[in-house]
Amino acid sequence: MYAAAGWGRAAGVAVGALADAVLGDPKRAHPVALFGSTAAMLERHSYADRRIAGVVHTVGLLIAVAGLGVAAERSGRRGGLREGVCVAAATFVSLGGTSLCRTGEQMVSLLQSGDVARARRLLPSLCGRDPAALEIDGLARAALESIAENTSDAQVSPLVWAAVGGTPAVLAHRAANTLDAMIGHRSPRYARFGWAAARLDDVANLAGARVTASLVVLCAPVVGGSPISALRAWRRDAGKHPSPNAGVAEASFAGALGVRLGGPTRYGHQLEIRPWLGDGRPPDVDDLARAVRLSRAVQRLALAVVLVISAFCRSGPRVSPQC
Repeated sequence: MYAAAGWGRAAGVAVGALADAVLGDPKRAHPVALFGSTAAMLERHSYADRRIAGVVHTVGLLIAVAGLGVAAERSGRRGGLREGVCVAAATFVSLGGTSLCRTGEQMVSLLQSGDVARARRLLPSLCGRDPAALEIDGLARAALESIAENTSDAQVSPLVWAAVGGTPAVLAHRAANTLDAMIGHRSPRYARFGWAAARLDDVANLAGARVTASLVVLCAPVVGGSPISALRAWRRDAGKHPSPNAGVAEASFAGALGVRLGGPTRYGHQLEIRPWLGDGRPPDVDDLARAVRLSRAVQRLALAVVLVISAFCRSGPRVSPQC
């Protein structure tokens, strides 16, 4: 029975990842969009310009989502197959790596054709930068940095959480990531209210970001890069970034691609002077195309790694021991 439970989770992760690879994000009625709408509706009642209000809002939503995941898994705990179905569904709705790379490829195509106007309209699908003043190289850099960060946040981290914690863990991670995108930025409205969402998202992605960087080091030769350069940039530059996780992913990508990321970065609410990551040349459109290929390679290797983890995560003679 233990083996069936362990392999049930592994099969669920595999099926969920395969569904994402084939289908990408659902065009309509995406559960994440439903969660976002619910969170926005609740915010109208819970908002106050205080950290404690943000803590209550964020933690309450995460507990509710995790509780739904626990209930779903308990309903399928009679056998590995039923649990695997729950994990598959949760993994599918939580992953975003396929859509990330498809959007990155679309950005490459637009920039290669010189269609800056459409590329600017597409950029908000990747990140929260202000695209109005960005030209081709600036758009390429912004998209590349988003590809790097979201390889971790949208694909590797959810896979890790699905492997070690099953349905409730991967759903809670996706909820935390969504709340961070909604209220975790340092705008005047959310500087205090969004503090908890930003900090919890940092914690949720600590392991995934470092797994991502490790896999970038291994996959660097896929795009003609150097594993040593990727490792050196990660170790030397990641700590300069204001995010404990984005810096890890972006620095390793910069080293693997032989480019320099960072510098002045304008968001809708402010201009940030980001530290330089890597010591190569500024990235161009060809580097963005290489980043998409590197992201796909990292995603595939991450799936292989977490399938092993999920299959052997449970141990011991009892039916229900956990990692």
